Amino acid sequence: MAGQEVSAWRPRVPGVTEVFHARFTEYAYPMHVHDAWTLLIVDAGAVRYDLDRHEHGTPHDTVSLLPPHVPHNGSPATPGGFRKRVVYLDGSRLGEEFIGPAVDSPDLRDPVLRRRVGQLHSALGRPGDELEAESRLVLVADRLRDHLRRRSGPGRRADPVLARALRELLDARVVEGLSLEDAGRLLQAHPAHLVRTFSGAYGIAPHQYLMSRRVGRARRLLLDGLPPGEVAPAAGFYDQAHLTRHFKKSVGVTPGRYRRSSLAGPAPGAS
Repeated sequence: MAGQEVSAWRPRVPGVTEVFHARFTEYAYPMHVHDAWTLLIVDAGAVRYDLDRHEHGTPHDTVSLLPPHVPHNGSPATPGGFRKRVVYLDGSRLGEEFIGPAVDSPDLRDPVLRRRVGQLHSALGRPGDELEAESRLVLVADRLRDHLRRRSGPGRRADPVLARALRELLDARVVEGLSLEDAGRLLQAHPAHLVRTFSGAYGIAPHQYLMSRRVGRARRLLLDGLPPGEVAPAAGFYDQAHLTRHFKKSVGVTPGRYRRSSLAGPAPGAS
């Protein structure tokens, strides 16, 4: 599609679940979640996004860190769109204790960190330089933790118990799914109350959360090399058309194009 460029791959670096480089001119991400930490830098243009129902932005010198399981969206904040580089990190690099501080202050103005994240991407884009990438990731993660520790306050209000219980149910049944009736019976709550409680706690409806988790699973399977026709049922989608519709809405490209970019490896000159 005109105005869109994507490159996605999974490097052989512990702690990194995916690297995603993209240029979008008009595409806007809907509200969605990831099950990994999203470490984002923007090389051209700017992105505006909502996280935990608060608006944020990504000027050129900013490093943005979006925590897992917290809904966010994204859209161009400049007429020419934006070019971004993202590395998704698992919980081995940043623990759940940092989610609160990251929600409060996701955009970090730190020239040293910005430079180190760029160096990390350069190393991740060179097959054979995995040791360098791992070393650079250690420095990046250490500096991120320093920022988040300084921003830790007396503690955020705990998530409502019922909302968390529903989220755990959805997480456990990403593929097979879960009806509100079944969830209500298991949690001893009325389905309407479940929807209101979950949406109030997380800023996203239960069905949107589940679909985001399915898209995340589909991304991992596509990076493994599986074709979209096999990925669809394995990720919980009714069929390939169902996968394509939601995947394109969430990621900005079709599953087939996303898979081809991953098979091609890092884009030439990725940095």
